[in-house]
Amino acid sequence: MKLETKYFKTDLLAGLVVFLVALPLCLGIALASGAPLFSGIITGVIGGIVVGFLSGSNLSVTGPAAGLTAIVLAGITSLGSFDLFLLSVVIAGGIQLLLGFIKAGTISNYFPSNVIEGMLTGIGVIIILKQIPHAVGYDKDSEGDFAFIENNTGHNTLTAITDAINSVHYGAVIITVICISILIAFNKIPFLKKIKLIPGGLVAVIAGVLLNELFIGTGSKLAVESEHLVNLPMPGSINEFFQQFSLPDFGGIKNSSVWILGLTIAIVASIETLLCLEASDKMDPLKRYSSGNTELKAQGIGNIIAGMIGGLPMTSVIVRTSANINSGGRTKLSTIAHGVFLLLAVVSIPSILNKIPLAALAAILIMIGLKLASPKVFKHQWQNGRFQFIPFIITVLAVVFTDLLKGVGIGLVFSIIFILRGNMKLAYFFRKDKHKEGELIKIKLAQEVSFLNKAAIKQTLVHLPKNSIVVIDASETVYIDHDVLELIKDFVDFTSTDKNIKVDLVGFKEAYKIENTISHVNDADAILEKEVL
Repeated sequence: MKLETKYFKTDLLAGLVVFLVALPLCLGIALASGAPLFSGIITGVIGGIVVGFLSGSNLSVTGPAAGLTAIVLAGITSLGSFDLFLLSVVIAGGIQLLLGFIKAGTISNYFPSNVIEGMLTGIGVIIILKQIPHAVGYDKDSEGDFAFIENNTGHNTLTAITDAINSVHYGAVIITVICISILIAFNKIPFLKKIKLIPGGLVAVIAGVLLNELFIGTGSKLAVESEHLVNLPMPGSINEFFQQFSLPDFGGIKNSSVWILGLTIAIVASIETLLCLEASDKMDPLKRYSSGNTELKAQGIGNIIAGMIGGLPMTSVIVRTSANINSGGRTKLSTIAHGVFLLLAVVSIPSILNKIPLAALAAILIMIGLKLASPKVFKHQWQNGRFQFIPFIITVLAVVFTDLLKGVGIGLVFSIIFILRGNMKLAYFFRKDKHKEGELIKIKLAQEVSFLNKAAIKQTLVHLPKNSIVVIDASETVYIDHDVLELIKDFVDFTSTDKNIKVDLVGFKEAYKIENTISHVNDADAILEKEVL
C-alpha cells in the first residue's frame, strides 16, 4: 500500500501517456483484423481495468495485440460471422484460465535473457520503421500492424518507407519534428525533467493538436486532414453507443472450427503474454518478479469478458508496457488508469481525441523505439561475449524480418544450440519447510550452471526465509550462464534487502563480474550449519 501511495501521481501520469499510445493502436489493430473499430477499444478497456487489477505484474499492460491480427482476420473470414468469432475468444479465455491453474506459466522462466533483449530491441527497431511513414503523413498501413509483410497494402516494412518518402505531407513532418523536440527537451533539460505533473508525451500531443488547428484556422496547405488523425467511433446517441457491443453466438458451440480457432488464439496469446511478462520484469527498475500462472488466469478472465461483449482477444503487449515504464509507471495503478482513461474518452470526448494527428503519436512511439533499440543495448550484449551476442542479434533480425513469435522461436533455437554445448546439471529446489528464519544456509552451485537451471535457482532464492544468512558458493563452477548471474546480482542488490537476508558470495571468478564477500571456501564452511544441494 505504501508503494501505491508513493507512486500515485507518477502512475496516473504514466497511465495518461499509455492511454494516448494505446488509443490509435486499439483502433488500428481492430481495423487490420477486419473487426469493428469499437472492438479494439473494448479490449483496451478490459485489458487495462480488469486484467490490470487481476494481474500479478506491476508494469505489464494488456490490450489487443498486433501478433494476433492475422489469426483474427482469418478466423472472422473462415467462420463467416463476427459473433461466432467472439465465441472462439470466450473459449480461448477458458483455455488460458485452465493453463493458469495447471501452472503452465512457469515456461516463462526458461526464456533466456539474450533472446528477451533481442525481442525488445527488435520491437524497438520495428516501431521506428513502422512509425516513419506515419511521421511523414503516409497512413496507408494501420497503426498496430507490426508484421514485416503489411496486411493492408501487401508491401513490406522497408518498401512502405520508400512509398512514404515519395508522399511526404510537410504539415505532418513539422508536427513530428516539434513533438520529438519537446520529448527530447523533457528528457534532457534539467528543469523540464523536474516537472512531474505534466508528462512530455502529453505536452507533445497537445502541441501537435494546437499546431494542426493553427494550420486549419489559417487555411494553410500544411493542415493535416481527417484521414491522418485519430479516428475514434462517434455514436450519435446512447442507443447507438450500446449497439456497438456484440454477443457471442453460442449456437456454434458444437462447431469444431470455433474450438480450433479458440485453441489457436489461446496458445499464441499465452506465449506472447509470457514473453512480454518476462520482458517487463527485465525492464522493471525495481527488479520485481511476476507470476506467469497468475497472468494467464488474469488474461483468461479478460478474454472471456471481452468475447462476451464484443472485444478482440488480448495479450500483454510490449509497446504499451514500454511506454508505461518509460513514462514513470511503477505499480499496476498506471495500467488500470490507462483503461479508465480509454473508457472515459470513448464516452465523453471522442470529438476532441479525433483532432490528434497520428504524426504526434508517431513521435512518441519513435522515442519509445529508440529507447528499446538503444546502441547501449548492442554494446552491452557485445561485452557479454559471443555466446550472448549471437543469439541476441539473430533474434533482433528475425523479429524485424518475420514477426514476434517466429523471431523469438529462431532466437531460442540458436540460444539452445549454444547452451547445449555446456554440460547440463539437474537443478535444486529450496524446501522452505526445512529451514527457519535466522538460519545459516549454503547454496553450492554446480560445475555447469545453464539458463535451464534458472527456474529452480529463482525458486530457491524466492523461498529463502527472512532474516537468514545465505552463502552462495561458486568455487567449483566452470561456467555460469549470464541469466543466472543477473538473477544472483538482482537478488543481492534488491530482494535480499527487502527480506533482510545477509548474503555472502564466495568463489565467483573475475569474469563473472560479481564481487566476492568471502575470500575462501573454508571461511564459508566455518560459519555455516546448513547446506542446500
